[in-house]
Amino acid sequence: MSSVFTKIIHGELPSYKIAENEKFYAFLDINPLKEGHTLVIPKQEIDYFFDINDDLLQEYMLFSKSVAKAIEKSIPCLRVGLTVIGLEVPHAHIHLIPIENISDMSFNSPKLKITSDRMLEIQELIISNFI
Repeated sequence: MSSVFTKIIHGELPSYKIAENEKFYAFLDINPLKEGHTLVIPKQEIDYFFDINDDLLQEYMLFSKSVAKAIEKSIPCLRVGLTVIGLEVPHAHIHLIPIENISDMSFNSPKLKITSDRMLEIQELIISNFI
């Protein structure tokens, strides 16, 4: 059975796509900790992050870096934090979160409720800041 992320990649479920290439897909988290919170996933369905082969992992990190740089230019923050948890969806994924301090990355914090219009604004802003 396909993961929810695979369904997003194939267009079976909607997403606020930020970037995509032949191997990776980045989209806004619909339950974000901060505005601009983005998920980056490999298109290949791999459950555990550390099962990704070294070559693909290197490409994954470089793709994620380009997404993080666009977020950094779009959303006021000190940095874009990166975290890998891997328990909620059985498909490896990176969380890129604009942060001011470490508590901004606490998954125990309440998730933001963002309107679809605002999500579209954030999506367009981040996309416009890719180099």
